[in-house]
Amino acid sequence: MKLIRNFLDRIEPDKKSSPFLHTLWDGFDTFLYAPASVTKNGVHIRDGMDLKRTMIHVVLAMQLAFIAGVVNIGHQHYTAFGMYGGAFQGLGWKFAYGLLQVLPLIVVAHVVGLGIEFFFAAKKGHSIEEGFLVSAFLIPMIMPPDVPLWMVAIATAFAVIVAKEAFGGTGMNILNIALTARVFVFFAYPSEISGEICWISYDYNIFHSLLGIKAHTVDYLAGIPNGGISFESMFDDAGQFIANSSVLIDGWSGATPLGLAANGGWSAVQEASYTIIDPVTNKAEVFQQYSTTNLVMGVMPGSIGEMNKLAVIGGALILAVSGIGSWRIMLSMVLGAVAVAILMNILGETIYPNQDHFIKVPWYYQLFMGSFLFAMAFMATDPVTASGTDLGKLFYGLGIGAVGMVVRVLNPAYPEGWMLAILFMNVFAPLIDYFVLQSNIKRREARVQIQ
Repeated sequence: MKLIRNFLDRIEPDKKSSPFLHTLWDGFDTFLYAPASVTKNGVHIRDGMDLKRTMIHVVLAMQLAFIAGVVNIGHQHYTAFGMYGGAFQGLGWKFAYGLLQVLPLIVVAHVVGLGIEFFFAAKKGHSIEEGFLVSAFLIPMIMPPDVPLWMVAIATAFAVIVAKEAFGGTGMNILNIALTARVFVFFAYPSEISGEICWISYDYNIFHSLLGIKAHTVDYLAGIPNGGISFESMFDDAGQFIANSSVLIDGWSGATPLGLAANGGWSAVQEASYTIIDPVTNKAEVFQQYSTTNLVMGVMPGSIGEMNKLAVIGGALILAVSGIGSWRIMLSMVLGAVAVAILMNILGETIYPNQDHFIKVPWYYQLFMGSFLFAMAFMATDPVTASGTDLGKLFYGLGIGAVGMVVRVLNPAYPEGWMLAILFMNVFAPLIDYFVLQSNIKRREARVQIQ
């Protein structure tokens, strides 16, 4: 390690003559070593855990959800081709396909976002602000696996410039960076982030071709009687992909549980199934598409990071125990969502007594569908945009849970409610803290007057 330290010291650029190169050097240096600078005067809290290492802890907490999401991308892909319908069948192929599908998204988000960060840091003469380490990983995690790379680049640039640098950089933004990127795609390119096909990764990139993953699927389709559907004909367009897949597997639609529930209630989710015929044995095997196990384990279409609920809960526990994520926000968000969902169930029985409706989906299943748990663990707990007071965190979390559930159930125009709910409460977080602080001040003033 001393050899690396000496090498970095020798190549350090001059900060005045080469500010951009020095910013690059400083970012790499502080990634490997703790900064050498120390506080000079005043009262400060000193700790060995700097901002960069705090952010890395958040990234590490997401790794379980990341790995599970990668495998699920491969599972949904191969299921659409009539291959490996079981959750544990072909795990190696599923992981390889999913990883190579996600890595380009992560690389693009980091290159674009960090490039902008480097530019602003060099212009201001500051060190690199490490907050984007988490945002650059979160942005791909909350996107569909098939979102175009150029779209990720534009969304990342918009989020970093408008939602972060315009407010002063790390620690000054009022809106969650990753959610700002997603909401940009949602409103600017709605067809790319809504509907059914966008949640299934059906294409192949250059890495799939180089490593033989594409050839594996081509050989499979060439060896089965599939009604004239060849590998090439699967890719006429995104919409036709679903129609062609239905020739290969019976009953598969690619719809998400939320999409089915919005159109046919909870019974539509329970009844969803598909049949795959083994090309060797000619034996038909029926799979329930959204069993309770599949909902918990994340075997369903969706964004990359939101799928496996056990993995997300594991990450949430890591954040809560380490103190990086607020347990008050997590708990109150669950309570707010559950309270509104129960109220919806009661109203549903009154309004639609003889009809299966989304409003009647059991409240406990609402927690395992979609991105609720991921939003609770990794989005709502953003320490910069959330409320800072203990009591304020409780109101903040309750607001997200309540607003998000209302949007999900009562507004069919939006497939999920947590993105808008969190951004909505981001705006109100300073106001919540203001009233909490004023309440504390008035209570103390009253106590002094009594004495």
